[in-house]
Amino acid sequence: MATGINLTERAAARIKEMVIAENREGQGLRLKVVGGGCSGLQYKLDFDLPKGTDKIFEKDGAKVLVDMKSLLYLMGTELDYKEELMESGFVFQNPNVKKACGCGASFTV
Repeated sequence: MATGINLTERAAARIKEMVIAENREGQGLRLKVVGGGCSGLQYKLDFDLPKGTDKIFEKDGAKVLVDMKSLLYLMGTELDYKEELMESGFVFQNPNVKKACGCGASFTV
């Protein structure tokens, strides 16, 4: 069983760009699973400083911070970044998801 978060090169590059653009040196992208959406759970992203019990996943200097509770839902997830004509954003390939809502904003495990 995979135990962490895998960042793609595109995701790592975008996180580093955002840290610089938003003057967030020393911070990482916090990835959290919270209740909400039509399927019950959703991802929440924000920049934050590491906390004592966080797991930190790093690639090329980009950091993703995950609390232990959220990690239970995120084990084995690949975090990518897509830039397309109509939409850009982080994309999650989470092997724990059993069902996602039609718009993809929330999920069930």
